[in-house]
Amino acid sequence: MTAATSAYIAPRLGGFSARLALAVRRQIFRRTMQRFRPQVDWLVLDVGVTSDRTADSNFFEALYPHPERITAVGLEDAAFLEQAYPGLRFVRADGRSLPFANTAFRLGFCSAVIEHVGDRAQQLQLLVELLRVAESCVITTPNRWFPLEFHTLTPLLHWLPPRWFRTWLRWRGERFFADEANLNLLGAADLLQLAHQAVEQSGRQNLRVHLEVIRLVGWPSNLVLSVAPVTATPAPLPASSR
Repeated sequence: MTAATSAYIAPRLGGFSARLALAVRRQIFRRTMQRFRPQVDWLVLDVGVTSDRTADSNFFEALYPHPERITAVGLEDAAFLEQAYPGLRFVRADGRSLPFANTAFRLGFCSAVIEHVGDRAQQLQLLVELLRVAESCVITTPNRWFPLEFHTLTPLLHWLPPRWFRTWLRWRGERFFADEANLNLLGAADLLQLAHQAVEQSGRQNLRVHLEVIRLVGWPSNLVLSVAPVTATPAPLPASSR
C-alpha cells in the first residue's frame, strides 16, 4: 500500500469500521497460522507495512509470536517497527522489485496490497516477486464481489465494469481511487488466474495454489490466497475454520 493510499483510507475508518477491519485481519492471521504453522526459526517477509499507527495497521507484526524473525517491507517509512519489535528488520522497497535473494524467506505475507499496485500486469509482478523470494506465500485482498467497496464505502456500484465504476468515482470527486494505479479490485477468479500465471512464470513446478474466504454477514468479504510447495503441504484447517 502506498503512503497516499493509506492517507486516503485512514480518515474513513471510524471506531466501528476500524474494529471491524481489525477483526477481519485477526481472522486472516489466524488462518495463516493454522495453515502454515510457522516455526520459531522461520525467516518471514511481510510486504506492505505502513507508517500508519492505528490499531488495525501492521497487524502481522503485532500478532506474530516471533517478530524478531520478520523482515518488513514498505514504500512508507515504517522504521519505527524496528524499535517496537526488537530484532525486526525494516526495508524500504517496492514489493514488485524486492532486494532479496531467491527463496530467502520461508514464508511471505502480503495483506491488502495487491489491489493498490496497478493493472493486472503489475499485480502479477507482485506475485511473481513474492514467489521468487519466499518458499511459500499468503496474499490477501478485499473481495470485489462483496456488496460494499471498503476503500470508497460504495455499495454495489463497484460491480459495474471497472471503466464505468472509475467514471462514477471521478464524478463523485474520488479521483485518487478512480486511478487504476491506486485501486484495482479483484474477485476470486481474478486472483486465482494471477496466481496460476505467477506459478507458471516462477518455474517452480511443485507449487500448489489454495484460496479461502473470510466472511462478513455470511458474504465473502476478503480473499486469502496461499501458494506453497506440494512437498511442504500446509496443515489442513479444522472443520470449524473453513
